[in-house]
Amino acid sequence: MASACSTNPEKATVKASDWSVDRFADIEVLRYEVPGFEQLSLQQKTLVYYLTEAALWGRDILWDQNCKYNLSIRKVCEAVYQNYKGDKNDGQWKAFEQYMKQIWFANGIHHHYSNAKFKPGFTQEWFVAQAETLANEKPNDDVLRAMFDSTYLTIKVNQADGVDLITTSAGNFYGEGVTQAEVEKFYADKKAALAKKLGDRIPMLGLNSRLEKDENGQLTENVWCEGGMYGKTIGHIVENLEKAAQYAENDQQRIVIESLIKYYRSGDLKDFDTYSIEWVKDLASKVDFINGFIESYSDPLGMRGSWEGMVNFKDSANTARTEIVSANAQWFEDHSPIDDRFRKPVVKGVTAKVITAAILAGDSYPATPIGINLPNSNWIRAEHGSKSVSIDNITAAYDAAAAGNGFREEFMWSDEEVQRAKKYAHYVDNIHTDLHECLGHGSGRLLPGTDPDALKAYGSTLEEARADIFALYYMADEKLVGLGIMPDMEAYKAGYYQQMMNGLMTQLVRILPGDNLEEAHMRNRALIAYWTLERAQKDNPSAPALEIVKRDGKSYVRINDYAKLRQYFGELLGELQRIKSEGDYEAGRNLVETYGVKVDPTLHTEVLERYKKLDIAPYKGFVNPRYEAVKDAQGNITDVKIIYNSESYVEQMLRYGREYAIGE
Repeated sequence: MASACSTNPEKATVKASDWSVDRFADIEVLRYEVPGFEQLSLQQKTLVYYLTEAALWGRDILWDQNCKYNLSIRKVCEAVYQNYKGDKNDGQWKAFEQYMKQIWFANGIHHHYSNAKFKPGFTQEWFVAQAETLANEKPNDDVLRAMFDSTYLTIKVNQADGVDLITTSAGNFYGEGVTQAEVEKFYADKKAALAKKLGDRIPMLGLNSRLEKDENGQLTENVWCEGGMYGKTIGHIVENLEKAAQYAENDQQRIVIESLIKYYRSGDLKDFDTYSIEWVKDLASKVDFINGFIESYSDPLGMRGSWEGMVNFKDSANTARTEIVSANAQWFEDHSPIDDRFRKPVVKGVTAKVITAAILAGDSYPATPIGINLPNSNWIRAEHGSKSVSIDNITAAYDAAAAGNGFREEFMWSDEEVQRAKKYAHYVDNIHTDLHECLGHGSGRLLPGTDPDALKAYGSTLEEARADIFALYYMADEKLVGLGIMPDMEAYKAGYYQQMMNGLMTQLVRILPGDNLEEAHMRNRALIAYWTLERAQKDNPSAPALEIVKRDGKSYVRINDYAKLRQYFGELLGELQRIKSEGDYEAGRNLVETYGVKVDPTLHTEVLERYKKLDIAPYKGFVNPRYEAVKDAQGNITDVKIIYNSESYVEQMLRYGREYAIGE
């Protein structure tokens, strides 16, 4: 719920360039720069160094969370990859090499975005023959079935309506035999008991544990902490956090790091809430970080947090824009087109900044969000506020690599839209992220007694839609021009067109023919676009504000009335806020299932064919720079160097597998 993915293929699909490191399947891997690192003090550089080490140590946790066979599969595949002595022009090897790169990128055997299991282009017989030459790493039957049986573990996160989402998902958040009904009752009972003691201040239950059945068939939580599940790996994270604490910039930052260490050791979610509150308070530090079990997109019920890490520092020059946004948070709340019952009377602690990412890890690597808003706890946000960031050097890498790929010319209705995008797209993308993260996620409030998890499996999609539609509604407000955030009242149109084109058509390049939309961000964008399309057609069938039209056998999005579109966005924002504030599960389910799931197969085929001719990949991710600590004879760090070109994508993945692997 807190992160904004790169939201359009035009921005997130680039041709080979100086930024490009590797290209395979539907993926291109890029480098990113870390401008400003050399200007940090030695204390700050050393802090970044140890926080980076703490982030990189969490990698195997995510792999295991994504599927229980992932670590075993990676281990044997890497052994085959490094020990292969055959012909590397052979078709079987080339297919295996692509598979290896795909599972590295996805942190497992399921696609990072579509959630579908990869289909090996090599045979099981070939793979077993290669593994037989290894001294130790031979695949067992479970590994082979997970890799090659197309009917087994088919989707990491199943969001299909009307089925048991736990038993049909391949993720490793729940034990054998645990059903969706059992999970929902387990946590409903737990919340009811805690509500008597804590009121609305209930921790995010299930965030840091695997729910299993014991030998008596009773549900029990296997907690992820230093003395519990993933204990060895978390021990390494804690060790580096302890070193980082010695170089904290100030007392508050030291309290933040020590609070996180306490939480990792106890596994107590009340300690996580304490850490989150302290983290929100830390506004003076230049260096910041995310480290822990955070986003719940990979849990079909939206409860358990995937492990994620990111180290960053403030981009002071570009933060002025977000500071203006956050300083006016109350105005945006007061003027939002929602029922008065759902407004926050007083908006607290909304802070925002532009950051430079120093390292990406866990669920933020290799694919990464371009904006983040945390913490996710509703009661902490209401009482203590939140921190929002836009990640400038990541969007800069996308933009620098994307020049001249032909995407706009192929899919936009006319040269008017193309020229408007060239002039404003980068700018409005950043504004959209600012509004989505800084204000959208933090806007509105739950009515007293509303369960924060009432929307269940649809919660993530509806929350992303609510934040997106909030941003779209305000992008067209004259207030932004008056604040100096938007250059003029023409700029927002580039954002509106891009959002509708993506939601109605171009995001379809990210799924295979015959598939429905599964990923929360894709469902969100389709929901907004198709709801708006239907609303426009009902409102004025002969001259709708938004339509899909044909020209020369090709489909295009055409916007005839931008002002009317904004009116519709306001209506949808009001309904999405009502659904969240009241916990109206059935209304939320209906919105998602009606507008955010199904795909027009004819339009999908057309979009895929047109896109294929452009020869651009629909997904992008990154290799990290490498940090090297320079030490004197006594072992004291005297400098930290950043190295950009020391290793390829393959080399980095193999090194991470050697240096940061525990595996449990």
